[in-house]
Amino acid sequence: MLRSYVNLFIRLVEAAGAIVIFVGAVIAAVQFVRAAVRGRHRDEFVRVRLGLARYLLLGLEFQLASDVLRTAIAPSFAEIGKLAAIAAIRTALNYFLGKEIAEEREEVEKNEERQRDGGDRT
Repeated sequence: MLRSYVNLFIRLVEAAGAIVIFVGAVIAAVQFVRAAVRGRHRDEFVRVRLGLARYLLLGLEFQLASDVLRTAIAPSFAEIGKLAAIAAIRTALNYFLGKEIAEEREEVEKNEERQRDGGDRT
């Protein structure tokens, strides 16, 4: 009985992760098209990427949570090995996505500051 509840929770958490990623992709696609139609500059596209990356990070966290749940009941060594590999890959993805988000955000803020400083002088 416990196994069937855990399997249900696994499916719900996986679905939540998939929904988060799907919603993020739809929002990013709409923002991308809007920015492209307006002919916006690079910073606008960077903002779209940053937004999508945030959704991807959250979705990956849900996926990792479902993998942890999957091994919660009587895990075998093979399941633990798979979880370790999946966790390592997703952790690396999260790390590099997070690092990229921070770098891109910093670049956008610097560009905005330059624009404000340049706008004050004119």
